[in-house]
Amino acid sequence: MQIPEISVIIPVFNAAPFLQESIESILNQTFSDFELIILNDKSTDESLEIIKKNQSKDNRVIIIDKEQNVGPANLRNEGINAARGTFIALMDADDIALPTRFEKQITVLKNNPEIGVCGTGFTFFGSKKNKTINHSNDHDAIKVSFLHSCNIGNPTVMFKKEVLGDLKFDNDYVPAEDYDLWSRLLDKTHFYNIPESLLNYRQHDNNISKTKIDNVNRSVKRVKIKQLAALEIDPADPKIDFYLNAVSLQKKLSPDEIIETINASKFLLSQNEKIQYFNQNLFKKHIDKVLVRTIRNANSFNIPFYKHLSKKEKALFQKISLFDRTILYFKSLFGR
Repeated sequence: MQIPEISVIIPVFNAAPFLQESIESILNQTFSDFELIILNDKSTDESLEIIKKNQSKDNRVIIIDKEQNVGPANLRNEGINAARGTFIALMDADDIALPTRFEKQITVLKNNPEIGVCGTGFTFFGSKKNKTINHSNDHDAIKVSFLHSCNIGNPTVMFKKEVLGDLKFDNDYVPAEDYDLWSRLLDKTHFYNIPESLLNYRQHDNNISKTKIDNVNRSVKRVKIKQLAALEIDPADPKIDFYLNAVSLQKKLSPDEIIETINASKFLLSQNEKIQYFNQNLFKKHIDKVLVRTIRNANSFNIPFYKHLSKKEKALFQKISLFDRTILYFKSLFGR
């Protein structure tokens, strides 16, 4: 068989209601030189039958049927190992790729040798009102934005297989394994997001359990701490939460906690000026934006806090809008 340019990887677990539409959106791409590797994670619904039906009609479909449930991170790693293509495209079993997605992404990757990972904009649909998300497209901006959240939509990603090296999805970070992997790859190659929605991202009505939310928060925090290690911040540093607060908004902090966070931000900026890991201008803009929002979302206000900001943090204080400074003053005056 001829080696395809792209290997598409779809992990599947009990996705029967949406799987056919997802598969068709891949098979109908305007760029057709690909293999579609679908990994069935011991589904108990009709998912396997749907996959086999598509394979019988299109020889680009390859099935890996698991005897034991191993989870999406391990499935994607297995799919990447099995992939023959120069480029890897990720996809989820319930999303819909627009017809020109592959065509536009492979053009970016072929024409820009420095870019190893290419995402796209995407549109949420399903249980809520449709909303389109376009992340930053400049690599330096993406790198800074990752301090707050994953700035690339995982099911929109296409990447050059060679840039991954020995990196892989880590099952210990599920369900934030994509955030972890891309954050580790950021300093090995350039990222780019096509500023156009090329994928419809399905939202569900399913309630997320508190356990899953706790797992997400725990994994996300670990990823952020690992990123701060690039600035020589020790994960065991007693001020680690203040460093995190400086780069990622935390609402309802006390005035004292906010002052500590501002102090921590100054140390981060001095470290980055020395190490030059992030673009310093973008890094400072990001931190200033986080701090302004943090102040606006404080859990309480008082006159000493207001005076500290207006006199000792004048540069930051001036970045708060006049309207918000006025509100801040009256809230401080009445101790709210």
